[in-house]
Amino acid sequence: MTTAKTTKKAAKPTRRRAAKPALYEASNDELIEFYRQMLMIRRFEEKAGQMYGMGLIGGFCHLYIGQEAVAVGVQTALKDGDSVITGYREHGHMIAAGCDPRGVMAELTGRSGGVSRGKGGSMHMFDPARGFYGGHGIVGAQVSLGTGLGFAAKYRKSDNVSIAYFGDGAANQGQVYESFNMARIWNLPVIYIIENNQYAMGTSVARASSEIELYRRGESFRIPGKQVDGMNVLAVRAAMDEAVAHCRAGEGPFILEMKTYRYRGHSMSDPAKYRSKEEVQKMRAEHDSIDQLKQMILDQGIMDEAGLKDIDREIKAAVADAATFATECPEPDLSELYTDVLA
Repeated sequence: MTTAKTTKKAAKPTRRRAAKPALYEASNDELIEFYRQMLMIRRFEEKAGQMYGMGLIGGFCHLYIGQEAVAVGVQTALKDGDSVITGYREHGHMIAAGCDPRGVMAELTGRSGGVSRGKGGSMHMFDPARGFYGGHGIVGAQVSLGTGLGFAAKYRKSDNVSIAYFGDGAANQGQVYESFNMARIWNLPVIYIIENNQYAMGTSVARASSEIELYRRGESFRIPGKQVDGMNVLAVRAAMDEAVAHCRAGEGPFILEMKTYRYRGHSMSDPAKYRSKEEVQKMRAEHDSIDQLKQMILDQGIMDEAGLKDIDREIKAAVADAATFATECPEPDLSELYTDVLA
């Protein structure tokens, strides 16, 4: 007697969804401060774009317009002694870290009053006094250095944390995974911030990455991760508070994937023809971080339209002052050519 064999259908693998962290419960003063900082970054970058077009800024120039909520949400969760290191899209990170806009703009124009005395330019600014260890032009290079900063914090037996920013393109670099492995082995207090702005130079994440949920990249190293709405400063801050508490408690590294979006091209020389104008307009209309926070402030009666316009006027005046300083400041003296050079 023969019996028919029954074949069992294989169960489909379940996909774990990213946890949605609660929004940070900000005070009225904090909401105004978040708005002020994000608007400062936006206006500063808009002015930098204008100055680049006028030939006052040379070399590469990568603007942060659209991603402001990430830098502000991250930086406001930190304390003195924490360190920050990032890639070449760094102007917004520097301003969020409290660097003087005058010094940042003068650095863009290569003047002696720049935060790195005119030697770093757009991609390589440093301000260690504020815990800012630079922008780095080599894709992903800062991740290993940021891991080293985390090692230094642990070696000194402090509870400080290291923030290492990188983008969705850098997330595919080999040194990133070497750093993950070492950070987990040594339980280092490093928070890896992946600013996923959807396009690595001109290539979409879906075309370049087999795993597009980048917060999961640390799973094989047993590094926890979260995916965060990087267009909402309150979501960023809430996720950062969780990650910072994890690191300060000695639990090792943490990964935060910030889903964000840049409105301009990869750099000022990029016409961004790989995406439609409709896509950019839709993101601006429906997800802009500054507009969202502005509407919340108005809806809750924290400040009226006139008060917000006053803030915008103050910021525009400060940015105009920074631009004037950056153009009137002298260029570095020739004697500076050989200073700060290691051999």
